[in-house]
Amino acid sequence: MADAQNISLDSPGSVGAVAVPVVFALIFLLGTVGNGLVLAVLLQPSPSAWQEPGSTTDLFILNLAVADLCFILCCVPFQAAIYTLDAWLFGALVCKAVHLLIYLTMYASSFTLAAVSVDRYLAVRHPLRSRALRTPRNARAAVGLVWLLAALFSAPYLSYYGTVRYGALELCVPAWEDARRRALDVATFAAGYLLPVAVVSLAYARTLRFLWAAVGPAGAAAEARRRATGRAGRAMLAVAALYALCWGPHHALILCFWFGRFAFSPATYACRLASHCLAYANSCLNPLVYALASRHFRARFRRLWPCGRRHRRHRARRRVRPATAGPAGRPGDARPRGRLAAGGGRGGAPGGEAARAAGAGRAPSALGPE
Repeated sequence: MADAQNISLDSPGSVGAVAVPVVFALIFLLGTVGNGLVLAVLLQPSPSAWQEPGSTTDLFILNLAVADLCFILCCVPFQAAIYTLDAWLFGALVCKAVHLLIYLTMYASSFTLAAVSVDRYLAVRHPLRSRALRTPRNARAAVGLVWLLAALFSAPYLSYYGTVRYGALELCVPAWEDARRRALDVATFAAGYLLPVAVVSLAYARTLRFLWAAVGPAGAAAEARRRATGRAGRAMLAVAALYALCWGPHHALILCFWFGRFAFSPATYACRLASHCLAYANSCLNPLVYALASRHFRARFRRLWPCGRRHRRHRARRRVRPATAGPAGRPGDARPRGRLAAGGGRGGAPGGEAARAAGAGRAPSALGPE
């Protein structure tokens, strides 16, 4: 299958010759802008201690956006060139580096999603016992481990591809013999797709089962926290499901090539091209999930823009009530009436306890409380 990777479309005027550059250009544009905005949202200066970036989920999302952006910038343009040009024009070193980066970022994304699913399970199922484990320092260590494992698993692809002469053309194609290629492709499917998807499925299944069956402490604060945690989990579940759906056809096609019937034809070429475009599109879809599924992310996104900051300050001023006369006619009596926002107590003590119980002094994620 991959030996024909550099064979371009039969006719420059065909529909495919026009559609392929347009699809890759859209993936590049949407992926660059979307993941760039995710990085801007997560790295923006904190307006208060309660909104400072640095939660474990934020760090994993940041790492996922970095992996997606690296893939978009370093791989998509060269893959577009492979499908639209008759020859490889960039030399042997770039041929090896591009395919190494494809699998490096793929492994980094899949391992990060597995780490996020475990993190969400611990946050929901064991919120108190896991507090010492789920710290920004340990999350940064986990991110480092993700990239180390991704580098180890993707390292063979540095020699997997090479350049060969095909008449007057130079092509970037697999350089290994079939037995070694088949073994590496099967190992990539198992370690880079099957294992992470299994971990994600098991972690989220246990998380959702607990959320459905759990009978937590009574009270509006506990119920609101349970709903917010469920929203954050659903957003990351959607990201993981998108990864499985986008990369599944790519791996299925490779397995079909090695263990089934895969005759080269325009139809199979179109299937291979569609599977590659779908896998590459995964890197530009995650920001859309964050924007659609998380109001916390949308709120932090609005703070990037002056109009959003002015709107926020306007809403804050509207919440401030001027001091008015009390029931007995005492001017300036501005004592709070009704339940306090922090947790329903007066004098600060019960409210403080509720705040500590709900958040334990930790910064919320961009997707919501943890």
